[in-house]
Amino acid sequence: MKKNFFFFIFFFLKISFVSAENNITYIDLNFILNNSIVGKSLKEHMLSINNQNLNELNKIEEILKKKESELISQKNIISKDDFEKKILNLSNEINDFNIKKKNINDKFNEIKIKNTKKVLEILNPIIKKYVEKNEISIVLPKKNIIVGRKNLDITNVIIQILDEEIKKIEFLK
Repeated sequence: MKKNFFFFIFFFLKISFVSAENNITYIDLNFILNNSIVGKSLKEHMLSINNQNLNELNKIEEILKKKESELISQKNIISKDDFEKKILNLSNEINDFNIKKKNINDKFNEIKIKNTKKVLEILNPIIKKYVEKNEISIVLPKKNIIVGRKNLDITNVIIQILDEEIKKIEFLK
């Protein structure tokens, strides 16, 4: 009876050690998005869109400031009713500008999310293929890792594979 008991315990301990040998790695997706060829081109694309938006908004803002200065300089020259009408018009233009600014920012964020999603959709099969090839059980995001051995980080390997497979993609504008 004792012999069977020890065999039983040994068998379960052996199973525990085998299951503890699962291969776990981690990956830094933000690093990939900032340092891969595709990620850098996404960053440049979004910077270009942002600069266009800023130029457009700055032109409108300059026009509004000029109108405000002209209105202030005419304060003592025009009638009070005309002045109030012009202030109301300018106020409406400023409100329209603020709405336009918000819409541009919302559209920019939407484009950024869609383009980032597009890159991640390309990246996901590459990671899956690497995981299957290397018999990895779990890939965790680096941001959730407090301490981990450097050799468990597959970020640079995935960047290398991504850079070899994908050089350029068309982003939404």
